[in-house]
Amino acid sequence: MKRKIRTILRYLAALVVALSILGPMAWLFLMSVSSTADLTRIPLEWLPRQWDFSRYASLVSLEPGKPGALFLHALLNSILVACGATLVSLVLAVPAAFSFSRYPGRDGWLYAGLGIYMVPPVAFVLPLYFILEQLGLLNTRTGLVLVYCSLILPFLTWMLKNQFDTLPRDIEQAARLDGLRFWQVLLRITLPLAKPMLGASALFGWLLAWDEFFYSLLFTSNIAAQTLPVTIAGFTAGRATDDGLIAAVGILASVPPLFIAIWLQKTLVGGLASGGSKG
Repeated sequence: MKRKIRTILRYLAALVVALSILGPMAWLFLMSVSSTADLTRIPLEWLPRQWDFSRYASLVSLEPGKPGALFLHALLNSILVACGATLVSLVLAVPAAFSFSRYPGRDGWLYAGLGIYMVPPVAFVLPLYFILEQLGLLNTRTGLVLVYCSLILPFLTWMLKNQFDTLPRDIEQAARLDGLRFWQVLLRITLPLAKPMLGASALFGWLLAWDEFFYSLLFTSNIAAQTLPVTIAGFTAGRATDDGLIAAVGILASVPPLFIAIWLQKTLVGGLASGGSKG
């Protein structure tokens, strides 16, 4: 009897979590297909009287005067910047994390990087602005990639270091005895074992870049490099705001992270299971 009660409570808890996650998305979708009259009707109705998918059509259209030109360009900017920043950060974080994990005595540098990561982003606005200005990288995707690396790199280094600590070192020591060097051990032995961890870390780093708003707002001035969060905020700047259009943008903006999470599902689960942070 007690086992049945625990099972029922477990399923109820899972149902509550699922509803808390899917409920807002379902309401966002209903807003996106509701007419303005339905959205402003009092009392509010849960289901629209007339389903309207025209907002989605306008967002994926490149016709002049349609919001799709801004949305699709911003979507491309976000994908390129997030992927570029994640890739560069991973290339730098992997050897750094491996070094911190396998060669003790350097924890001071690790904690210093983590301490800098905890400083409010507004403290770095002026230095980063002057650096990008001197390099001619203001309002460019490359500039945003470099700025986002400053956010992602400390996070990935700390996360991967804790995950490398969980890997067995006997195989690496045997490989060193066979004559393999540092880079050979890392590339041939450690990274194949750490694939699930790398996938989970890459996903979290990518989401950090995908959702970033503050630096993109300050360091971009037009659609040439503006990312999706800034463009979505721009849709609310007019006097007459189409709430349904903003809801449709939110639904479409959640599609790329959803596909990446599904693609990396097995890797994500394995990485989270085997790479829990220690102490």
